[in-house]
Amino acid sequence: MKLAGRNVAITGVGPETGLGRGFAEAFAAEGANLSINHLGPVDDAMAELVARLESTGVRVALTRGDISTEEVARELVERTVAELGSIDVLLNNAYVTDQHLVQDITPETWDRVLAVNLRSVYLTCHFAVPHMIAAGFGRIINMASQIGQKGGVEHSHYAASKAGIIGFTKSIALELGQHGITANCIAPGPIQTAVMATVNPAWRERKLAELALPRFGQVDEVTPTAILLASEPDGNIYTGQTLGPNSGDVMP
Repeated sequence: MKLAGRNVAITGVGPETGLGRGFAEAFAAEGANLSINHLGPVDDAMAELVARLESTGVRVALTRGDISTEEVARELVERTVAELGSIDVLLNNAYVTDQHLVQDITPETWDRVLAVNLRSVYLTCHFAVPHMIAAGFGRIINMASQIGQKGGVEHSHYAASKAGIIGFTKSIALELGQHGITANCIAPGPIQTAVMATVNPAWRERKLAELALPRFGQVDEVTPTAILLASEPDGNIYTGQTLGPNSGDVMP
């Protein structure tokens, strides 16, 4: 197991099929203890997910609430340290999106997308980094998007938030390397998740036509990138990078 004994905090984990759940399952399979943030209620489906993760032999701490708020971000980090002993890896996955032309995006929608997607990344890093500096070790993995690299019709708010994550991550990589902490982004292309199933079919058809590999990715084709960046020694040399499992949508 590549991450046995490591303690990993992941935001945006829910029982539905998606990257949050996929990351939690992949890290548990590698032996990492988990501290997960979930926006919604702890219903039967969420309790079942926690039990399934615990059945692999790892410890699981759960923090519920809106990670874009200072209170919940602080609670996630403090609970991770208190219940698991340290915060070795922070994976910022929480996001929201919808589809609107810029003239149709309300200020309220703009603020919500930027808060969940970008402000939450700042907040969790703000609270986690002092613990990582004290430990002399840390791995920060922030979920960006290929839309943050190239833009996207009806996604100006989402693109702005994801481009912000890339710039933020490069900056903290420069700040934190001297402390043994790396910071990287993963910028997936379109991934077949529960959220993708709700996307406008016309947009899906247009996007498929743009891809060098004419198919959307699967969750289990993205999770190995996070395991790589979190692992030692495999991920030690990466910092300030944006890795792109994206079907060839972006070719830097």
